[in-house]
Amino acid sequence: MLSEQRYALILEVLEKKRSITVNELTELLNISESTARRDITALDKAGRLVKVFGGAIALEDSVLSSEPAVAQKTEVQIEEKKRIAKYAASLIEPKDFVYLDAGTTTGYMIEYLEERSATFVTNAVAHAQRLAAEGVRVFMIGGELKSSTEAIIGSEAVMALKNYHFTKGFFGTNGISKVHGFTTPDINEALVKKTAMNQCKRVYVLGDYSKYNVISSVTFSELKGRNILSDQIPEEFKDMPEIVLC
Repeated sequence: MLSEQRYALILEVLEKKRSITVNELTELLNISESTARRDITALDKAGRLVKVFGGAIALEDSVLSSEPAVAQKTEVQIEEKKRIAKYAASLIEPKDFVYLDAGTTTGYMIEYLEERSATFVTNAVAHAQRLAAEGVRVFMIGGELKSSTEAIIGSEAVMALKNYHFTKGFFGTNGISKVHGFTTPDINEALVKKTAMNQCKRVYVLGDYSKYNVISSVTFSELKGRNILSDQIPEEFKDMPEIVLC
């Protein structure tokens, strides 16, 4: 079983049971104790569960106030994120003026980008470098560089974004909640996301399964009126017309 499949199953079990032990995981997934502990550690580092002695507990609806580093976030849901990113990249049309938010899933979009005549604006240094290397026209907004997410934030970034009018915008999120909307831990990053969204004709939020029913510190948008691109979703979200399964 692939690590991505194990991660999804662990999170699914925690959604139902709220806690699980290492021994239960070894039996459920037919894996070794060391693999179970490694999976729990990876999901804990990515902020998707809480590691405890002998196992893990669900986040419940606790508020996540810290932001996992890019290196940590790339350890989980890789294949799912890539499927979402591939679908998102297919939505870009000739002459589109695109805002590409910082984040691992939005970054994967560049691997699948076929439309080279679109112009991009991004607040992610790594995204800008990769787009430029691919021969795509790209602009970076100015401001403060946040080291953990490699994103440009701050008042200068917000002011710059207000001058743009995007045809499409693709955004990452730390949490998706029916009550609290899209959330992220950093108020400055939330303000950049919110401002950029308001400048987009069409908004797409890329959310893998692990983001659902997670609440972070700051809401940057409600769910209504936003297109949510996902590969799989919890049962309670299946009535939402905003969600597009990739």
